[in-house]
Amino acid sequence: MTVSSIRCCIKPKFAMWFVLTSRVVILSMLIAMLLLSATARATGEIQITFVGLDVVEEGYQLNVDAKIVLSSILEQALEKGISLYFVTKFSVLNPRWYWFDEEVARSKLRMELSYYALTRKYRLSHGSWSQSFDTLDEALRVLSRLRGRPVFVKSELEQGVDYIARLRMWLDVSRLAKPFQMETLGSKAWNLTSDTLEWRTNVPLSTQKLYKKEEL
Repeated sequence: MTVSSIRCCIKPKFAMWFVLTSRVVILSMLIAMLLLSATARATGEIQITFVGLDVVEEGYQLNVDAKIVLSSILEQALEKGISLYFVTKFSVLNPRWYWFDEEVARSKLRMELSYYALTRKYRLSHGSWSQSFDTLDEALRVLSRLRGRPVFVKSELEQGVDYIARLRMWLDVSRLAKPFQMETLGSKAWNLTSDTLEWRTNVPLSTQKLYKKEEL
């Protein structure tokens, strides 16, 4: 009877300890996730997750996937009627030891993201193209996924040359009105840019993915 009584006392205590420990671990994980989300929310982020080139009759077409998160300050700026301009620039460089690297090919796209309070719609526009969205998430989803962007070759690409490819996506504050440009100086909320991706490549540049970053 004594042994049985001891076992009955140990099991509930162990079960309670296990439950409490599990709750602490889960709570810690949730807090960590909330902190990470709050940090991204406070400063915003652009993270390129995929880059690829397609070989077509005209030359090359660029494909890019990214993750774009706007800070609360940028969202407020949009709601106040301030347009945000995002630039995606891809370059192919011919490295030269005796002078500056030569840009032999490039693709550059500037997209305007705006909000219209009367219609409560977000809009993306580039040149004569534009598209409206009901939510900011929908607009950012299209903004972060570029397909079939033409790459303009400035000079003939040569076989056997080890070229350098570069890609970056950023918020172009130079397109803002001058008073807002002064406000953005030294502000992390407005300094929204991806890392500059750089890799070596040969002709043909690629028909497959060039870069892919698995999401954590």
